[in-house]
Amino acid sequence: MAEITAALVKELRERTGQGMMECKKALVAAGGDIEKAIDDMRASGAIKAAKKAGNIAAEGSIAVRVEGGRGLIIEVNSQTDFLALQDDFKAFVKESIDEAFEKNLTEAAPLIASRESAREALVAKCGENVNIRRLAAVSGETVGAYLHGHRIGVLVVLKGGNDELAKHVAMHVAASNPAVVSPDQVSEELVAKEKEIFLQLNAEKIAGKPENIVENMVKGRIAKFLAEASLVEQAFIMDPEVKVGDLVKKAGAEIVSFVRYEVGEGIEKAETDFAAEVAAQVAASKQ
Repeated sequence: MAEITAALVKELRERTGQGMMECKKALVAAGGDIEKAIDDMRASGAIKAAKKAGNIAAEGSIAVRVEGGRGLIIEVNSQTDFLALQDDFKAFVKESIDEAFEKNLTEAAPLIASRESAREALVAKCGENVNIRRLAAVSGETVGAYLHGHRIGVLVVLKGGNDELAKHVAMHVAASNPAVVSPDQVSEELVAKEKEIFLQLNAEKIAGKPENIVENMVKGRIAKFLAEASLVEQAFIMDPEVKVGDLVKKAGAEIVSFVRYEVGEGIEKAETDFAAEVAAQVAASKQ
């Protein structure tokens, strides 16, 4: 058995990113063979990654890439925002979106499969669950992107226009979060639901009013709802006197589509009851 020196532990730590004590234990178990220690740690890392898979990962980063009329956006989740700001996580995200772009991927599944070994290695190193959650690809005459920090990303496709206009529209989408491009894309079900909500909230106000008055009130609310939900009807954030649709039209362009990702949207986060958790630990210690 080779001597477990401080230099050997240091080398293993630098190559794996694991803690000093974990590196020393791995070297002892491997009889001082650093290569075997690395293999063993990777194997155990896969096990750790499997155990971490049940942990909710609702933080993370959005990444975008635009080139040659193509755009790609991905979301990679972590358990904490702290990890999302670390270099190892950032490198994983960049490598993932670059691979997806080069392979011209249009959905997340192939990327998830291809990046699994790298993901397991990152989980083993950082101690948090990490997941590639989703991916969207777009293409068109003019493609623009905007990344707000690492938490909100947008892709916009225009017919006509230029990169600057597309970016400005993407910035607006990031800030205003429209549901659709135009009012005609809002589903009848959503309109009916909004009408029902309006009638419920204003039951006392409309009680006893003539049917035509109530109908006009409902029409007014639906018109406002469609304007709020539709990108082309929203007031442009850089010039509220102009609607986004008019801004784009004036430039001789048309909004084809957009994709907006925000970190963790739609993921149900677990609420931790710390008092109950402490009580359970105390009770367990008494058994």
